[in-house]
Amino acid sequence: MRELRQLRAREGARDRRTETVSLGPASRNRLDQPRTGRPGLLTLPSYDPEAFGKLSERIARFLGTGRFLVWMTVVIILWVAWNTLLPDVARFDDYPFIFLTLVLSLQASYAAPLILLAQNRQDNRDRVNMEQDRAASDRNIADTEYLTREVAALRQGLGEVATRAYIGSELGSLRSELQSLLKEIDDRREAPEPL
Repeated sequence: MRELRQLRAREGARDRRTETVSLGPASRNRLDQPRTGRPGLLTLPSYDPEAFGKLSERIARFLGTGRFLVWMTVVIILWVAWNTLLPDVARFDDYPFIFLTLVLSLQASYAAPLILLAQNRQDNRDRVNMEQDRAASDRNIADTEYLTREVAALRQGLGEVATRAYIGSELGSLRSELQSLLKEIDDRREAPEPL
């Protein structure tokens, strides 16, 4: 039994040595990426940045409401009333209200970064919306310029096409010429023919 334990301990030590060897620089394929954490060292908990951002936006949205102000006012009034009106035995924070100041400072120290994080996320959304609006505006400008060129081409084409007034004036001049020719023909018919 003892020999089996010693054998397992040696195999475990050998496995640990190979693990540390595999974590060396030769195992990294890319130099621009940091090494992964080593086993046995303290690893920090991971979190989803998107979920944390959404949570911070919800908190910031709540901190900016009248409901929050009312609840905060009620809590402070109850706190001060509890610590001033009740007997000394029930009080937990006497007159300078040091503990209340600490709680409010702690709340403010968490609220400010959460509000800033929410503002940064909103700025990112605004920037994306602005880029999309700019792209749509550029497309609208390009479409307008295209339509302007097409209208100008149509106007030039219409300049070469006979208009109603032009055709009317030409027909009027042809009518007057025809009337004068018909009058001339009638005059010749009525005139005596020379022998």
